[in-house]
Amino acid sequence: MQKAQTTIPFKGTKEQEEKLKAVITQLRDEKGALMPILQHAQDIYGYLPMEVQEVISEEMDIPLEEVYGVVSFYTQFTLNPKGQYNIAVCLGTACYVKGSKEIFDAISDKLGIGPGGCTADGKFSFEACRCIGACGLAPVMMINDEVYGRLVKDDVGKILDRY
Repeated sequence: MQKAQTTIPFKGTKEQEEKLKAVITQLRDEKGALMPILQHAQDIYGYLPMEVQEVISEEMDIPLEEVYGVVSFYTQFTLNPKGQYNIAVCLGTACYVKGSKEIFDAISDKLGIGPGGCTADGKFSFEACRCIGACGLAPVMMINDEVYGRLVKDDVGKILDRY
C-alpha cells in the first residue's frame, strides 16, 4: 500500500526571509550564484518549499522552473521538511539481503508515512538511503546520528517508542 506524503504547512518567518534576501543580495552577481543561494536557503529553512523557491526566483529574476529544476535534480536539496527525528533505513545490498526491506515497511506502517514523508506533528521524517558504511551491522537504520544495527522487524516499535 502506497503511503501518503504528509504535507506540513510552510511556516517561514520574516527573519528567515530577511536572511534569505540578504544572501541573495550578497551573491546574486557572482557567476553560478543559484547553487550557493539554494544551499544557504536550505540552511535557513531546513528545506526548500515552493514558497522559498518563489522568493529566489523573484529576487534573482530567473524563471521558477529553473530554480525548481536545480532543486529537484540535486539530491542535496529537499522539498520536504525534516522531522525532529529523521529516520533513514539502509537499502544497500548488504542490508537489503539481510532484511532491511522488512524494517523499512515496518517503520512506514508504524508511522503511516512513506519515504520522503514527515508525520503531521513534525516529529518523524522517513527516507531510504543506499549505504551508511555499517555493512557489518546489517540491516541498519539511523535516527538522526544514532545507528541501530542487526535489526529485526520486531525491533522497530521498541526503538521508535524511545523517541
